[in-house]
Amino acid sequence: MPWKPKGKYKWVIGLVALAIIAFIGFKYWKGKKSALPEGIVSGNGRIESKLADVSAKEPLRVKEVLVNEGDLVKPGQVLVHLDTTTLESSLAEANANVAATQEKLAVAEAGIVKTKSEIELATIEAERSRRLVSQGAGSQRDVDVRASQLETARASLAEAEATLKTSREEIEVARANAATIQTRIADATLKSPVTGRVLYRLAEPGEVLSPGGPALTLVNLEDVFMEIFLPASEAARVKIGSEARLTVDFEPDRSIPGYVSFVSPEAQFTPKQVETKSEREKLVFRLKLQVPRELASRYVERIKTGIRGVGYVKVDPAAAWPSRLQNVVTAESEPH
Repeated sequence: MPWKPKGKYKWVIGLVALAIIAFIGFKYWKGKKSALPEGIVSGNGRIESKLADVSAKEPLRVKEVLVNEGDLVKPGQVLVHLDTTTLESSLAEANANVAATQEKLAVAEAGIVKTKSEIELATIEAERSRRLVSQGAGSQRDVDVRASQLETARASLAEAEATLKTSREEIEVARANAATIQTRIADATLKSPVTGRVLYRLAEPGEVLSPGGPALTLVNLEDVFMEIFLPASEAARVKIGSEARLTVDFEPDRSIPGYVSFVSPEAQFTPKQVETKSEREKLVFRLKLQVPRELASRYVERIKTGIRGVGYVKVDPAAAWPSRLQNVVTAESEPH
């Protein structure tokens, strides 16, 4: 006789069948919910931002580091002091040279005033000697002597004016040298170029930085973006400036508005961290979805780079965002 399930087994089989049907229904509902309307494409990615090194312009010893890894910094904030003892000595010498050239300039200017007075006197005496000769009361020798003295005074004036010009040039060079050293001293105070967070502290007090050697690496939290990869059929429809949405895995019910700021002109194999091996064999194009700077600035304390998520792009401007992407984070929203 064929086996017939007993009553209690009927309940078990019924529950299992119901669970299977519910699971299939849930998967179908989930698929319908996550399906994108025509005109919108998506790709996996992660939140990224540009890095900025805080570097020394010349080899100097680190005197003090004022921040630690993870600290939030603002543009213009002082982060590192380098030892400028040698530079300050050079500045004192340069300032002394400026003072010396100023004194030399003053002497040259006084010499010109003196020489001009001598020329005026020599001119008067030469004219007087010529009148006396014309009146028969003087000698030609006196006229020649006065004329020679006048020419000598004029030559002395030309020499003094050349000296004055040289002194002015020397003082400009001395001032420029002092200003250069002052700039080098100012450059020894390393400041943050961006609003960001300290990612790496690469130097400690007492260490000597090489020219261009970084003391800190910062994450620029106002230049935030997500890179996604699309197949050629989808990437070909994307334009620079196209509207975009970004979601992160830990908060998928909220989306971040953005725009397409870059589309790679060259295809590449899908990176390992993006999809499976079979999908890596396909050629894709890299897109950069940029978060507006004012929005990034509003949420700068919450931004964490490296978080995975999904980027969505409108390839058809008339397409409507699905309801799950309409809960948009704005600059006016209160940070959660």
